[in-house]
Parts: sequence; C-alpha cells; structure tokens
Amino acid sequence: MRVPRIYVDTPIAVDEDCVLPLETAHYIHNVLRMKIDNPVVLFNGDGNDYSGILSLVNKRAATVFVDSKIGLSVESPLPIHLGQGIAKGDRMDVALQKATELGVTEITPLITERCNVKITAERWEKKHQQWLKIIIAACEQSGRNTLPILHPPIELNKWLGQTTQAVRVTLDPHAEQTMGQLPITQQHGVRLLIGPEGGLADTETYNAEQLGFQTVTFGPRVLRTETAALASIAVLQAQYGDLL
Repeated sequence: MRVPRIYVDTPIAVDEDCVLPLETAHYIHNVLRMKIDNPVVLFNGDGNDYSGILSLVNKRAATVFVDSKIGLSVESPLPIHLGQGIAKGDRMDVALQKATELGVTEITPLITERCNVKITAERWEKKHQQWLKIIIAACEQSGRNTLPILHPPIELNKWLGQTTQAVRVTLDPHAEQTMGQLPITQQHGVRLLIGPEGGLADTETYNAEQLGFQTVTFGPRVLRTETAALASIAVLQAQYGDLL
C-alpha cells in the first residue's frame, strides 16, 4: 500500500504526536480506511518530510506519532513565477494543479481584460482558499514538501509593473524567438505570463513588452490557457530546470 503524504498547517516535531485536522481525520478514516499503526508521511512546507504512524484514528480525530525527519528536497533549481490569467470553470484549477506538480515556486492569478470573471472581494477570498487546497493536494501527490506561494488575485497591469530580476516571458504566435533563445539562468529564474481564454488583448501584450516581457513563439498550434501554462513550464524545466 502506498504511504499517504499529508499536509498539515502546524509545526511538526520528531518523537511527538501531531494532531491532524478534522477534515483530514475524516478522509483517513472513511476514505483511506487506515488503522492504528499504519504509516503516514507528513509535511508542513518547511522543506522536509516527516514519517510516522497513526497512533489514533476514528471518525472525528486522527493523531500521528512522528518518528523521523526526512531532509529530502525535490524542488527545482529554476524559480518560476506563473502569472496566470484567471480562467472559468475547472481550467484555472487544472492550470494551478499541474503547474504545482511541475515545480513552480510562485503563482499569481491575474485579472485581465478577457478573464470574464466579476466577483466580490469575499468571493475572491473563497476562490483563494479553493485554489490553495488544489495546490496542497498537488504537493501531496507529487512529493513536493515546499508549497508554492499563492498570491492574491491582482490586476494584470499591477503585476506587470512589479520589480523583478527574473527573465520576463509571454507567449505570442507572431513572435520570432523561441524559449530556448532566452537568456534564462537558475539564479534569477523566470516570470511567465499566460493569458486567459481568448488570450491577452493587444494592448495588454503591448504593455507587457514595454515593461520588459519578451514574447516567444510556441509552435504553430493555438493552445488553451491551461495547456499553454503546462507546456511552457515543462519546456522551461526541461531546458533550464530539472526535467531531463
């Protein structure tokens, strides 16, 4: 049986019990049907895994006795900050999930001209929590023990104007250079801009170029927003990161 990896938003100490959240206890008991003494791996985003065994499990509570700390890093040496134009439905969820699996270090949901999402500040907070759960689940599945930073949604122009030493990149079917021609280094990393459904407006692409974003072509086919994000990150990791 595969040992489950579980995220907990709390400090973890060796030779001590770690009380799991109620929702996690319910999942372990009712879905995984785990029993006392079953092995578990915990992580809290500090860059380590912690092995242990279930010392208590029922419908309402679960506790893990932590027996060791595992200093295993699976983080990419290439920092990637994904600026993802907010997409409708599950497209945004897929983009964040797969970007996390592929090793991005930061994610900023971007409010663009064509994002077609008009919600209140309260709904944005609920969206943020929903996206954070998706990122946590992707880390649990992929073996990452450091969560990428999920920034609050921001208007595109404000994000474009932020100071960074990273190479700024966006896709454009009319561009002449490719990803492999960019002066990308692991020291400074990449700030990757991906538009929503329908892409970026011409004025947004122009503004991005004026603020230092280099446009690259990504082949002759038009990609959906979530596909463009995943394909771009995979290429960056293969050329400059840790995908071989």
